[in-house]
Amino acid sequence: MGWAAVTVALLAATPRFLTQGDVTPEDALRAEAEAAWKALEARYVAEAGGRPSREPPPLRLQRGVALPPERNAQGTPGLVELRQNTPGVLDARLRGALRHELAHQLLWWACPAASDDRLFHEAFAVWTSGELAEWREGPYQSLTRAAAELARAPRVDTPAARGALARLLGESQGFPRALSVRLRQCQDGARWALPLSIDELAGVEVRAAEPATVVVSRHSGEVLLSEGDARRAIPYGSTLKPFLLAGSAGPPPLLPPRPGVQEWACGDGLPAQVDGRTALLRSCNGYFLDWAAKGGAAVDFGPWGEVLQAVGLTGTPTDMADAIGLRSTLALSPWGLAQAYRLLAEARPELIDTLKDNAARGTLSELPASAAYAGIATKTGTVRDAASRPQYGWIVAVDADAVVVVMRPGKMPRSFADEVPKVLARARRRSGLEAAQVQVLGLVPVHEVEAGCPGAGFSVEEGVPRALPPGFSRLDGRVARGPAVCLGSPWRVRAPGLPPEGRDYAGIFTGSPPPPYRPPPGVPITERERRARRGSDFVFRTTRLQYTAGVVAAEDASLQGEPRVALARVAAHNERHAQGRHGGRPLCDTTHCQAFLGTVRIQPEEEKALGLPALRWKQWLPFSQGGQEPWTERRARVRVEALLGPRLASLRFKDGRVLFIQSTQEAGETFDTAESRPCEVLRSALKLPSCPHTASFDGAEVVFAGKGRGHGEGLDVEEAKASPLRSGELLERAYRTLP
Repeated sequence: MGWAAVTVALLAATPRFLTQGDVTPEDALRAEAEAAWKALEARYVAEAGGRPSREPPPLRLQRGVALPPERNAQGTPGLVELRQNTPGVLDARLRGALRHELAHQLLWWACPAASDDRLFHEAFAVWTSGELAEWREGPYQSLTRAAAELARAPRVDTPAARGALARLLGESQGFPRALSVRLRQCQDGARWALPLSIDELAGVEVRAAEPATVVVSRHSGEVLLSEGDARRAIPYGSTLKPFLLAGSAGPPPLLPPRPGVQEWACGDGLPAQVDGRTALLRSCNGYFLDWAAKGGAAVDFGPWGEVLQAVGLTGTPTDMADAIGLRSTLALSPWGLAQAYRLLAEARPELIDTLKDNAARGTLSELPASAAYAGIATKTGTVRDAASRPQYGWIVAVDADAVVVVMRPGKMPRSFADEVPKVLARARRRSGLEAAQVQVLGLVPVHEVEAGCPGAGFSVEEGVPRALPPGFSRLDGRVARGPAVCLGSPWRVRAPGLPPEGRDYAGIFTGSPPPPYRPPPGVPITERERRARRGSDFVFRTTRLQYTAGVVAAEDASLQGEPRVALARVAAHNERHAQGRHGGRPLCDTTHCQAFLGTVRIQPEEEKALGLPALRWKQWLPFSQGGQEPWTERRARVRVEALLGPRLASLRFKDGRVLFIQSTQEAGETFDTAESRPCEVLRSALKLPSCPHTASFDGAEVVFAGKGRGHGEGLDVEEAKASPLRSGELLERAYRTLP
C-alpha cells in the first residue's frame, strides 16, 4: 500500500499522520495518534502559555525494522517507528509507546532549542504518556538513590534510569513545576544554555556533590571528556576572579597589602604595592575587597555577568564577597565554568597569558606537579565551611586547545594538582584536537548566509563580549566587529543550497574578507569558479579532527575502512599545506580546495588517521573520485584554443599534465612548439568529468575521452575502495611520483 495521509481538525496544530500499511489497522493507528497529539498539545499550551506559531511537520508512523529488543518504539524528528507483535492489534503496549514517542515529536516541534536535553525530553514523555503509574509499581527507592541512579545513566536509556526518573517525577503534585518552567522557556524562545538538572527536576538538592571533571575544546566547543556530575551548579570559590578584571572598565589599581588582615594572607613576600596580576596569581581576597571599597571594580562582572549567567551562574553578586566566592551564595557548574573560560580565552588572551605564571609564582607553585603546568594557564578556587575546612576545591586549566575544569569535594586545590596534567593527557589521547581553519560558504552571497546559536551566542568586540540575539540572523552582522562564539552548542547555519533546517558548525566564526580574485589573462571563468577561487568572507575555526571528518563526509561519505583512513590522512595533511590555494589564507570549502560541509559525526577511521604519523610529502596532495566508467565529451575547438593557445596541432595527456603542440609562423616559415599545462586547468575550465586519456580533432570540435571522475591526480577514491591495501600503501602508490 502506498503512503496514506489524513488531516483531522482536532486542533489547528495537529500534524498530518502518514502511514504505509505495515502497522495495522491504519485508520485506528492514525486516530490514536491524533487523540494523543491533541492531549499533548493541550498540556503544552496549558503549561507554556501558548502554542508555537508555526505548524508541525507531517509525522510518519511505520514499523520499526531494527528496534533493539528492549524498545517498543523509537523516533527521530518526523518519524516514529513502532513494534507491532500481532498484526492488526493495537495493544496497550503499542499505544503507550506511541504516546511516548509523540511527546518527543511535540517537543522537537515546539521546543527545538531543547532537542539535546535528554532528561527534559524523557521527563516530559514519561509524565504525559501515562506510563508513570506503571513505573511507580517497582520497589521503593529513596530520592537520593534515585538521583544517583539517574546520574549514572544521564541518557535515561535503561529500565533502572526510567524507574529513577519516575521516582523524581512522583515528588510533584500534578504536573512537575520544573517542566512547566522549562516549557514556558520554550514558548518564550529563551536560550537553552543549560539542560534540565536532576536537582531542578526534584525541586531539592538530593545528592552530595561528587568529584567532577570536564574538558572542553577551545576551538569546537565540544565536550572532550566529562566525569561525575559536571552540570551541577555548586559554589565556585575564587575561580571567577579573572572575570572581575575582564569586566571592570578601568585597569586594576595598585593597592598596599594590610598585614594582619586574614583576607590579605596570600603568601609571603608581597610587594609594597600589589597590582592586579599579582593579586590574581596569589588569589588575594583582600586585594579584591579593597578594590571594591575604593571603587572601580565591576562586582557584577560587567559585560561578563551576562556570559556567566548564560552558562548557569545562579544569580548576580551583590558585593565583592559574593563575586570572589567568600560567601557561598552563588553557584556555577564545572561545565558552565569551562564554557565561560573558553570565551575568556578568545576575548582576553592577555589574561590567559597572565595565568600561565600561576604554577611558577602563584597558588600552584613549588609543587612536585608544578613543572607539568609549563605553558598552561591555571586558576584555583577553594570553598570553605564555617570552620575553614575545604568543601570544594577547583582547578581551571587552559592550554592552546582545551579548557579543563576539575572539582574535588573536601580537598584543597594543591592536594590534587597532579591530576590536571593527567586529565589533559587523557583528553589528548584523541588526536587532532589542535585548531584547523577553513574559509566557508564562499559560493553564497555574503548577505544570504544566516547563523543561529541554540546555546548562548556572543560576539567579541575589542575584548568585550556582546550577547547575540536568539534565532537566525545574518552571519556577516554577527562577525562584523570580532569573532562569534556559540557556547554550549554548534552554530546552525543556513543559506541557499543548504538543507532548510541548516547545517551544524561546531566552532568559531570570524569575518575576513579576501582580496579580489583576478583570473589569468585569457582564461574564461564562470561566476561560481570566481567565487571559489576568491575564497570567503567567513573563516571558521574548529578542531583538525572535526575538520577532517567534515571533509571526508563531503567528499565521499560511503568510504569505509582503510580507504577512508587514507582519504582522511590526505584531508588532514592538506589543511597543513594549503598556503598556495589562497595566497596564505586558510583553504576553502569547495572543490577548488577540498569540500567541507560543516560538523558531522566523527567516524573511527578519522580518529585512526589523525593518530598516525604525518605524511612525508611537503606539498598539497590531490585526490579525486576516480573510477573506471568511460566517458566521451565534445568541446568547441575555439574554447580549447582560448585556454591553450591558437593553432593547436596535437593534444595528449601524461602524469597529470596536458602536452600539446602549437604551430607558429615566423618569417614565412612554420614551426611546431611543444608546451604543457596542468591538466586541471583544462579539465576544470571545460567541465570534463576527469583528466582525459585522449583527445582528437573533429572539424570544429575536439573529442575528449577518459575514465572516472575528478582531475585524475593522486588518490583515486573509487580505485581505493576496491583495493585490499592499507592506507599507507594506498598513499605511497598514489603519490609515488611526488618528491
